[in-house]
Amino acid sequence: MKDSDHIEDNRIIRVFIDDEPHPFAEFAPPVKFVLDTTKIPDGKHKLKIIAKSSSHVEGIKIIPFEVKNGPEISVIGLRENEVIDTQTSIIINAYGSETNDKFIIKGSENPKAIPSWIWALLIIIFAFGLFYFIMYWKQDLYQSFF
Repeated sequence: MKDSDHIEDNRIIRVFIDDEPHPFAEFAPPVKFVLDTTKIPDGKHKLKIIAKSSSHVEGIKIIPFEVKNGPEISVIGLRENEVIDTQTSIIINAYGSETNDKFIIKGSENPKAIPSWIWALLIIIFAFGLFYFIMYWKQDLYQSFF
């Protein structure tokens, strides 16, 4: 055996959330783990990973992420930093991703109007059909079977 076979494996991975002074987990590489976000409050966070090699050289990687365990909140009628006056109608809806046996239809979707480009497309198609019918309809082209 060579001397290199007796080298002790001092590699370690420490995982931190945000600016915590103590790691929430320490592993020997390679590692596969599940990050349980239900114990982390909603909002922006960062995962800081510090890895130490066998020769005691450290590497750091910071990964920003956002936790959203709470219900999705949708607001129609008011956008961020919008200037409004008089009375403004606002619709607020909140729905989560819970997996239940029951499906509640009321409140599951946001009410939205049909986009104006769809109305314009339908009008153009109808107008073209009417134009084609007026220009090319002739009684003698259609013969009765009787």
